[in-house]
Amino acid sequence: MPFILQTSGLSKKIGSKALVTDVNIHIPKGEIYGFLGPNGAGKTTVMKMITNLWKPTSGTIEVFGEVLTPKSYEVLKRMGSIIEFPTFYDHMTGRENLQLHCEYMGYYNVDSVESALQMLDLTSAADQPVKNYSLGMKERLGIARAIMCKPELLILDEPTNGLDPAGMKQIRDLLKTLCSEYGITVMISSHILSEVESIADTVAIIHHGKMMKEIRMQDIEEMNLNYVELSVTDEKLAAYVLTEKLGLQNFKILDSGKIRIYDHAASTQQLTKILALNDVEVVSIGKKSETLEDYFLKLTGEVKYHA
Repeated sequence: MPFILQTSGLSKKIGSKALVTDVNIHIPKGEIYGFLGPNGAGKTTVMKMITNLWKPTSGTIEVFGEVLTPKSYEVLKRMGSIIEFPTFYDHMTGRENLQLHCEYMGYYNVDSVESALQMLDLTSAADQPVKNYSLGMKERLGIARAIMCKPELLILDEPTNGLDPAGMKQIRDLLKTLCSEYGITVMISSHILSEVESIADTVAIIHHGKMMKEIRMQDIEEMNLNYVELSVTDEKLAAYVLTEKLGLQNFKILDSGKIRIYDHAASTQQLTKILALNDVEVVSIGKKSETLEDYFLKLTGEVKYHA
């Protein structure tokens, strides 16, 4: 599988502080790659290095088959990006900002500005000064600027910040269209897992500056991560019964008296019966499927686990 972007041992230090360590990314051409992690995990740091805003302390970045250097000007022309919050000349209109970007990039397709404004639903506001734009409008204008020159690789750092649910859906639909119809490869970072889950082909999870996992969404779905969720009045006693009476080991204890059982050896009927016989009150029980959020929490240790 050809990778349009890959990193090897990518690390960044500022002084004695390690921001990211040994990050290995592999982004297939023509796909949407979700870069997931909580705020402060290192997503923006990695994207700044990929877009040549920051120099890595160690490791390599390869884009379009070429190792990225501070002088990779032609490579960068083939990329579009939003890193952190997009900035503009506030006294200029949205249209003027986009036209200026085209000149800067040496891209002179006369239809590109109007097409980008239309795709991001900004035509009616195109001739207003950007200082009058809302936060969400500025975010959409930033995306318009990033896609306007028809990049082969689009790097978007938290692109749905400041958008309402309708705006988020619009961006999701746009990214899927850019990928499927225009062949643009997209790398999108987010701390909102549900936003990425619905569009990504591959996801990477970063936590405390380290890559926890890189996995295709199809593989997560094929794991058949079904489980039984119990709500009980005494989770410690329930955990003892599950281990000692039923011989189950693959379960985790959540807050609020909930337990998720991943071992398929016991049926819900058997679980209810054995727990009741051992004085564990079952408030509710049911079969569920694990989401990307559950998978993320399991990898990052954000919930308690049965040892």
